[in-house]
Amino acid sequence: MSSAQSGAADDPRRRIPRTDDLLALPELVEARGRLSGALLRGLVSEVQDRARRGELPPEGVQAELLGAVASRSATSLRPVLNATGVVVHTNLGRAPLSAAAVEALIASSGYVDVEMDLVTGQRSKRGTGAREALLAACPAEVPGGLDALVVNNGAAALVLATTALAGAGELIVSRGELVEIGAGFRLPDLIASTGARLCEVGTTNRTHRADYAGAIGLETAGLLKVHPSNFRVDGFTSAVPITDLRALADAYEQEHGRGLPLIVDVGSGLFTADPALPDEPDLTSALEAGADVVMASGDKLLGGPQAGILLGRAETIQRLARHPLARALRADKLTLAALEATLAGGPTPVSQALHADPRRLRQRAERLGAAAGAPVVAHEGRVGGGGAPGVPLAGWAVRLPEGLSPLLRVGHPAVLPRVHDGACLVDLRCVPESDDGRLAEAVRAALERLGSADQGTGG
Repeated sequence: MSSAQSGAADDPRRRIPRTDDLLALPELVEARGRLSGALLRGLVSEVQDRARRGELPPEGVQAELLGAVASRSATSLRPVLNATGVVVHTNLGRAPLSAAAVEALIASSGYVDVEMDLVTGQRSKRGTGAREALLAACPAEVPGGLDALVVNNGAAALVLATTALAGAGELIVSRGELVEIGAGFRLPDLIASTGARLCEVGTTNRTHRADYAGAIGLETAGLLKVHPSNFRVDGFTSAVPITDLRALADAYEQEHGRGLPLIVDVGSGLFTADPALPDEPDLTSALEAGADVVMASGDKLLGGPQAGILLGRAETIQRLARHPLARALRADKLTLAALEATLAGGPTPVSQALHADPRRLRQRAERLGAAAGAPVVAHEGRVGGGGAPGVPLAGWAVRLPEGLSPLLRVGHPAVLPRVHDGACLVDLRCVPESDDGRLAEAVRAALERLGSADQGTGG
């Protein structure tokens, strides 16, 4: 045998288990009930490639593969403990669902009577339960009666309302309300995509009733008011209340014989006024002030699934529901089920976090701080998701070394803390109390890893 042949025979890569042999392992055969064949083959290839690069001995391939399969789920999304103190955290999926909503999601994941009357055996209206739950949650009294419609998100609600009510006409809106929403989407661009033309009035910080009155003309197709939820302007400011806009719309109808729809986007989905959020607009107040249709997101202060909620005068809502675009924007059965359960079920995690007792938060933080050997400091949480910008939520946090943050993020469970002022702050406001033990274990494990890394570098 030549030296080259001898070297090839001694190559440890030749001992790497074959793909067919690994896929035939009982554990992988059993895993095919929850993971696809393509995913399993990908895991096999990944472990084999690590062995070929010398990162793993050939004899360790099988054990490494079995560990990877056991820990792998069919989704790449990982549950995270939100320790930032931000209640509606967009990067973490906004509102965590209530137990009732989670149960409804599971129940509706199979065949359900979403568009079927089981008594008659005939097709029925979609989303009847969610609609009735919305009407039950909103005590507003409006001319002609109240109705509701659900679409797939808040932006869709605005697009449907402006398209169906304004068409290619002119919408009058204050310059101070032309906001940019998440991921760089700008309100003017969103509305322009519907074909409507924006007529901007007033200035960034001050808009008056006379500005709207002077802009209303024969080309006007509606009045639009948007809550600038992502920011707050203080100081020399003024805005026109919905009651004044209603009066202008009514005056136009008396003069010209046609109405001007008043479209209001309140943003965060607060149904009734909340003393804890005194400046946050709510759906009921907007409707009673004269809005024809009010829109909000379901996954913010309401604490439900991503959805666009439209409430308004029955005639207006029915007009939206008949528009062809409503079909393209409709919510699926899972959203409808979770939304109904959010409204009909018990307190949501969002509500509980917003109204958490600061004394109890401090007790929990002190218990974690004692276990971690770290101090507890005052910490202000935030509503998040564009809701109540600038409103502090008094609470407490455990102050840990800043270097702990990346270790917590990739740990098990994953924990997202707040990095601020050279420290890693762990705020328990949004962490379910039932998860306090898991959080403490995650912090302990991260501290051990940080300590080991410091010793390894001579720190």
